[in-house]
Amino acid sequence: MMKRRLFIQQSALLGAGVSVAPTLFATPKIPDQLEKLTILHTNDTHSNIETFPEDHAKYPGQGGVARRHTVIQNIRSSEKNALLLDAGDIFQGTPYFNKFEGTLEMKLMSQMGYDCATIGNHDFDAGLEGFVKAYQFADFPFVCANYDFTNTPLNGLTSSYQIFQKGPFKVGVFGLGVGLNGLVPSVLYGDTVHQAPIPIANNIAKHLRFEESCDLVICLSHLGYHPKQFDDCDTLLAAESENIDLIIGGHTHTFLDRPEVHKNKVGEQVLINQVGWAGLALGRIDFYLGEKKRHERHKLVMV
Repeated sequence: MMKRRLFIQQSALLGAGVSVAPTLFATPKIPDQLEKLTILHTNDTHSNIETFPEDHAKYPGQGGVARRHTVIQNIRSSEKNALLLDAGDIFQGTPYFNKFEGTLEMKLMSQMGYDCATIGNHDFDAGLEGFVKAYQFADFPFVCANYDFTNTPLNGLTSSYQIFQKGPFKVGVFGLGVGLNGLVPSVLYGDTVHQAPIPIANNIAKHLRFEESCDLVICLSHLGYHPKQFDDCDTLLAAESENIDLIIGGHTHTFLDRPEVHKNKVGEQVLINQVGWAGLALGRIDFYLGEKKRHERHKLVMV
């Protein structure tokens, strides 16, 4: 049985409703026989439903769910294998959350066709019962491997990981959440137990790679890109990981111009990307699948 090789051709930040940014990686001709997988992603949308006002000092007329939906639909019309993911902090930030306590956000994400999301610290802002109430309007799963919800109303509503089959691609997606103590009032997260993320990430990534035979392993991380106030972050996760191909980050509202390439603990490439906040940008990364020799494991190659 032949192993497969993953190539990354390009990545771009898409302003919601705006044209695609120029290609950020060199893009020589990809062989026609290779299948393509398009990863689309957001983070820290923070209940920003409408566009920013036209007189906004920094983001005049930008963002908005309607524009993001249009961009997503346009991409899906031309890409048969696409996944839409979110790295948390869906709730909190506008009066829409104050009024609807997350139900509107879940409904809109369902209409946009999100495939999977993880839980950010602000997604506890309506309390555990509030999250459960909003979650009934979501038709996509939440993954978070290092929150133990056993003794909470969320018990059984989330999973450590999900596996998606998109054409020939088998994709494993798991989630990691930031420490809650001192960041979120304890009354809001109740008996949720936060566990050290990196050992759990390595165990799950190994399982997805070798037991589930996933071609691509993605971590939806709400640890933060490189936050000074926390011990764990995406750059540390990348350095101490094995078997993770892509870390889609959140929490620190970091606008990365392009996905960063890091080395994991065995010297293999890991991509990190994060696209700011408020739904101002939509991340896109295209992967290509080709045959590889049997003894060589999956690996990302910049082309």
